[in-house]
Amino acid sequence: MRNIVLVLGFFYSITCFTQGLPPIHNYAPVEYNAENQNWAIAQASDKLLYIANSKGLLEYNGAQWKLYQSPNESVIRSVKVAGERIYTGSYMEFGYWQKDDFGILHYTSLSRNISDQFIPDEEFWNILEVDNYMVFQSLKRIYIYNLKDASVNIIESETTLPKIFDLDQGIYFQRINKGIYKIENGKDVLILDDDIVKEDEVVAIFQREGNLLLLTRYNGIYKQEGNSLEKWKASANTLLLTASVYSGLQLKDNSFAIGTISDGLLLFTENGDLIYQIDQIKGLRNNTVLSMFEDMAGNLWLGLDNGISYINLTSPFKVFRDNRGVAGSVYASTLFNNILYLGTNQGLFYRELKSEDNFILIEGTQGQVWSLKTIGGSLFCGHHKGTFLIEGNRAKQIANVEGTWKIAELEGTSDLLLQGNYDGLYVLERTNNSWKLRNKIAGFDISSRYFELLGEEVFVNHEYRGIYRFRLDKDFSKAETVSLDTTLQGSNSGLTTYKGALLYAFKKGIYSYDKVSQQFIKDSILSKVYTEDEYVSGKMIVDSGNKYLWVFGKNNINLITEGTLTQIPLVKSIPLSENNRSGVVGYESVSELDKEDEYLIGTSTGFIRIDLLSLQKPLFTVSIGSIRKAGKSEHNQAFNNLKLSTRGELESDENNLEIQFHASEYRKYLKTSYQYQLIGIYDSWSEWSERSVVSFENLPSGNYTFRVRAKVGDDLSTNIAVYQFNINRPWYLSGGWLVLYVLAFLLGIIAVHRTYRRFYHKRQHTLIEQNKHEIALAKAQNEKDIVKIKNEQLKEEFKSKSNELAASTLSIIKKNELLVKVKEQLVASVADKETIKPIIDVIEKSLKQNDDWEMFKEAFDNADRKFLKNLKKAHPNLSPNDIKLCAYLRLNLSSKEIAPLLNISARSIEIKRYRLRKKMDLSHDDNLVNYILTL
Repeated sequence: MRNIVLVLGFFYSITCFTQGLPPIHNYAPVEYNAENQNWAIAQASDKLLYIANSKGLLEYNGAQWKLYQSPNESVIRSVKVAGERIYTGSYMEFGYWQKDDFGILHYTSLSRNISDQFIPDEEFWNILEVDNYMVFQSLKRIYIYNLKDASVNIIESETTLPKIFDLDQGIYFQRINKGIYKIENGKDVLILDDDIVKEDEVVAIFQREGNLLLLTRYNGIYKQEGNSLEKWKASANTLLLTASVYSGLQLKDNSFAIGTISDGLLLFTENGDLIYQIDQIKGLRNNTVLSMFEDMAGNLWLGLDNGISYINLTSPFKVFRDNRGVAGSVYASTLFNNILYLGTNQGLFYRELKSEDNFILIEGTQGQVWSLKTIGGSLFCGHHKGTFLIEGNRAKQIANVEGTWKIAELEGTSDLLLQGNYDGLYVLERTNNSWKLRNKIAGFDISSRYFELLGEEVFVNHEYRGIYRFRLDKDFSKAETVSLDTTLQGSNSGLTTYKGALLYAFKKGIYSYDKVSQQFIKDSILSKVYTEDEYVSGKMIVDSGNKYLWVFGKNNINLITEGTLTQIPLVKSIPLSENNRSGVVGYESVSELDKEDEYLIGTSTGFIRIDLLSLQKPLFTVSIGSIRKAGKSEHNQAFNNLKLSTRGELESDENNLEIQFHASEYRKYLKTSYQYQLIGIYDSWSEWSERSVVSFENLPSGNYTFRVRAKVGDDLSTNIAVYQFNINRPWYLSGGWLVLYVLAFLLGIIAVHRTYRRFYHKRQHTLIEQNKHEIALAKAQNEKDIVKIKNEQLKEEFKSKSNELAASTLSIIKKNELLVKVKEQLVASVADKETIKPIIDVIEKSLKQNDDWEMFKEAFDNADRKFLKNLKKAHPNLSPNDIKLCAYLRLNLSSKEIAPLLNISARSIEIKRYRLRKKMDLSHDDNLVNYILTL
């Protein structure tokens, strides 16, 4: 029997797995920075989550985790949100946490006054809110705390109390070995005492159709029938017989979530049919589910023995992941004759769409599948080995030319197909309802992964060369007039036809072919679906109904449709990023399923099913979580937080801030990003970023308004969170000091003015004195120049006088020489001496008279006035004749020239000169004339 159950369990697992699972997101202990085990989960009205962890109380806002340790540093076993309070139960302690104005939780104990009544080692495992009461349950007691008067009513138990349950009909609990009790008017009343509830632990109690369903740990689910219990007749019990159940939860849609010790999560419909079995192999963080909680958005949170997980149960995405690597990466898919085919890098796989079987490889198709195409009621497979015709679970090779990229219909004929291969284009022909390879298109040997037919022309895109364009001859055997457009080329570029338009996509946008100009022209509307930074792949896919044109970007998948009222295309964005969809870039694939607007998108590990009708625009808000003065010690972090509800007033040295914000949205495939601005210094919005914290450093004084908004996928938050604060000016820039600065400035201006005034007066006086001095110097220089001129004039005059003196002296000398000659001639030529005696006397008298000397002296004085004075002063003992001799020597006359002037011989002059030297006390070496010249 047990083996049969195990087989059925595996069977159900495969079923769930092949249908796809909702997105699962895991958090490891290293991410939330606490212990492994998580015992309970709750959510507040602001969507913040609180988790009872072995290390304390975890708070999660969708962006940041925060840990609050329990008062006695013990394990927190239970958590319950009631209003603005978060109640927790731990070892020998229960109470509540509440936020202050800074957004920080503070603990208040409710059990302090009754702690002396606790039994040893008591822990509180469950908390319920009932009207004005809070109910705390340990394994031996139930404490009913009155919130109005703080009174406590205690319900004792001799045996273990595993759980306590809050249902519409009241509060229920189990006493092991006794049965199920209900609390009525503060008293416990036994309502069920069947053997199963005495011997096995009741993990959860559900409500269905007015009756109770009791989930046991080892024996499945029992249904209340009157005052007794019966085994619930549902397929769920088959699986539960093999599982060790630890937790259970009835969801809002009345389905049941059951957590196990070693088999992960089991999710059943309200009728007990299995929906999913999710364990560690299928994406869960851990197989032991200690606690469960359904949040406001319908996400199922799991507190695990090692980590935390949440499952987006209402997500429009369902994920099939080939964890065993049997199928591989999906390159193509299609639904044909109610069979789902997956073309992967390992072959072609199939299964019935509604089948509970796994995908099966079609024999002979091992290897790379490139494409799947339905034409005329037949399914063709483009394969690395060639071309296959698929019929059910069989594949028939109709062309063995290596590398078939694509197969397309030829206009005007239903019996011919055109296929692109590694080495060009080929024609397939149908004869006698059988397809076979007819011929290769001659004249064209280029790899033809992307080709399109437009009228009579064929276009082939080669991402590294460009776009080829040519015509086929009438027999479809030869390519004519082949031309190449090299202006359009790029990595992962694509070519397709949608609604009669030939489109080419690459990094710079989407281009449309213009038949008139025979050129590709950029489509301004379609090119808006991605920017160069958002470009990933140019592959465009037209679904089988020609309804949507799929374009894949970095952050989104864009669906393009025709406008309903205008010809302007409509663009619908699916916020499924490249990282989340994990596709094979450049080889994306999309196929339509049997339900309207339900599609299958291939990934590198399987596929994602998407229901377009279930895509809903999320309504959410963004909040500021905390504002902290940065640059402070970690120990004072709480002290450094600012109040969120009031305007911040900061001192000038408190100009470094750290602001945390969040949007409490929990969606695996819809990432939350933020954008902020700080009006007053950064007025422009920042770039979108997934970072939920921003720091501002060294802000100048002034008034600021911080604004932040969020975006989930492509949808903006319904609000903008705002915080205003002011940074005061430093004390030395306060109002009073500014007045003092103004006064000091004015006084400084006056002082400077006066200083400059004195300086300029002093400088003016200095300049005047300097001018006077310069004028005096100029005057002195002028006088000097005048003296110099006068001296030069005197020199000229002296020179002139000297010349006159010399001329006069020469005249006297010549006159005396003439008289001496006349006298000698008379004496020599006349015998009668007496006759000439009177003449001789006159001559002698003339030679001896002093008139010539007086005239000479006057002339000499005019020429050299100081000489005679200096001579007499230096040598007062000189006779008049000596003075005469000195005067003649001053004129630099020789003894021979002086002799006639003195009417003596030259010999006598030499004797006079000798005597004169003696009187002047001149040595033998001294030159008499030089000495006289120096006087």
